[in-house]
Amino acid sequence: MPNRQQENQPTKTCPVCNRDFTWRKKWERDWEQVKYCSKACGKKGDVLAAKDAKSAK
Repeated sequence: MPNRQQENQPTKTCPVCNRDFTWRKKWERDWEQVKYCSKACGKKGDVLAAKDAKSAK
């Protein structure tokens, strides 16, 4: 059962796994820059971005 406060938190969709994730206290200062739901998705996203950059050249 989710916390009532969590229901009112903003959400984003992870571009790697397409799952929704909610705001967390540790992201309070840089929520606008948060792209990925986890470190694992962040690593995958960086690898995919690098591959796209190479193929665009």
